[in-house]
Amino acid sequence: MQDDVWTGEVGPENAAWLATESRTARLAREYRPVDLGDGRIRYSTRALGAARELGEEEDGYFTDDAEGLRVWIGDDAFELELDEEDAGRPRP
Repeated sequence: MQDDVWTGEVGPENAAWLATESRTARLAREYRPVDLGDGRIRYSTRALGAARELGEEEDGYFTDDAEGLRVWIGDDAFELELDEEDAGRPRP
């Protein structure tokens, strides 16, 4: 399967939380965000779709507007960008 990938800098604690404790972290592997280390997080197309199901009251929800694609944790928003180098690569 080919998949687009979005990455962003969210800080080490937030990346670890998103990958291990968020509601989407409990889903099947292909629907989970991945902690890349150094405070970076990665979302595949499927993981992004799963996270879009979260409500505004839940940490890890997304907004996608004129300001860009952002993941929210508390009152803080972190921008994600399409990773052009990793986009379209086959995933296991």
